[in-house]
Amino acid sequence: MSDTKTESPKKAVPAADLVKKEEKRKSGKPRNYDLGNGVYRFSRSRMYHKKAIYKFIDKKTPKIVKTKRPLTIEKEIGGDKNGEKRIVPLKKRSYYPTADPITKKHAKKYFREHRRYLRPSLVPGTICILLAGSHKGKRVVFLKQLKSGLLLVTGPFLINGCPMRRINQNYVIATSTRIDLTGFKLPEHINDEYFKRKLDKRAKKEEGDIFSKKTEEYKPTEQRKNDQKVVDKFIINKIKQNRDKKLLFTYLSAMFGLRSSQYPHRLQF
Repeated sequence: MSDTKTESPKKAVPAADLVKKEEKRKSGKPRNYDLGNGVYRFSRSRMYHKKAIYKFIDKKTPKIVKTKRPLTIEKEIGGDKNGEKRIVPLKKRSYYPTADPITKKHAKKYFREHRRYLRPSLVPGTICILLAGSHKGKRVVFLKQLKSGLLLVTGPFLINGCPMRRINQNYVIATSTRIDLTGFKLPEHINDEYFKRKLDKRAKKEEGDIFSKKTEEYKPTEQRKNDQKVVDKFIINKIKQNRDKKLLFTYLSAMFGLRSSQYPHRLQF
């Protein structure tokens, strides 16, 4: 037996695999690639000639205008009772709906339909602390919740200078002190529209009339002043009937504030 080993014959590679390998080699790197530090293999002028860009400069392809096919045609219809001409579609519809499609409409819940809620601590006559607005820090008397959900409060004006005004209950701290308002009836005309300010329509600007008209300052009407007096008179009379009337007057006139080492979540109002 001879010690020499016979070499195994190489397997034949199909032509399709060779083509794929050549494509992979070609698609590896672009013709012009970065050699490093921003230096490219070919310069810009070299690539200009390699790509033959000079052939395409100032060359404009004509715009092909497609002719629009007519959708309808005008036909003459004979007969005494029929019309002379009628427009007929060239392509007939494949589907004729028997009824109009039902459009989905989202249920709109308007602000006027919203459910109004009131905190259980807010009862007519409750003394509250305002947390926002021009009168923040003042103690006021809660009168009623209006239709819009806002609270109607008053100072009274004679004690701390806070008139009747609306405020959201989110900006109010309800205290445990209350004034008995039995027999109090708020006039019907005091509602949300009562507090809306009437703004006059702005006149058209004319020459030299830019700075002549100034914004008018708000002034309460006589009716508002009279209503404030009526409400204040009733509340002050109720305070005078209380045995702690001196404390209530000083409590309403004093401003609320926190000192050092005082935290609102630890206080009992």
